[in-house]
Amino acid sequence: TYSETWNIGILLLFAVMATAFMGYVLPWGQMSFWGATVITNLLSAIPYIGTELVQWIWGGFSVDKATLTRFFAFHFLLPFIVAALVMVHLLFLHETGSNNPTGIPSDPDMIPFHPYYTIKDILGFLVMLTVLSALVLFSPDLLGDPDNYIPANPLNTPPH
Repeated sequence: TYSETWNIGILLLFAVMATAFMGYVLPWGQMSFWGATVITNLLSAIPYIGTELVQWIWGGFSVDKATLTRFFAFHFLLPFIVAALVMVHLLFLHETGSNNPTGIPSDPDMIPFHPYYTIKDILGFLVMLTVLSALVLFSPDLLGDPDNYIPANPLNTPPH
């Protein structure tokens, strides 16, 4: 159904966000350390389980080497989960079709998923891969924060 497709899409969104956040923490600079501290502390607002959840994610009582190890492991595993969710999401989209925002039935205008959408998805993937590869290879520091080159120091917060 449409709701299952939508729910898998939301799970996919959160999995991609988690992968990106954990990758952001891996350089272990000032911004990475304090980003991990602030974002994981937000989980402590969850009633009843928040404090224990934060300590479990940290691997102790503060953001430390155990946190970095856990984030590295999750950052490695989550892309496989994302790939599986993408496949399931595409299967559900293939079965139900996309939602029509106008509410007008579009059955007469439907085209087959394969090869039309398959080619479109592969082309979009290749364009994004090319752009991201060029960014990483030719200008790797373009989107980085200079404060992240300062080693993580829990006693010194960044000025901004």
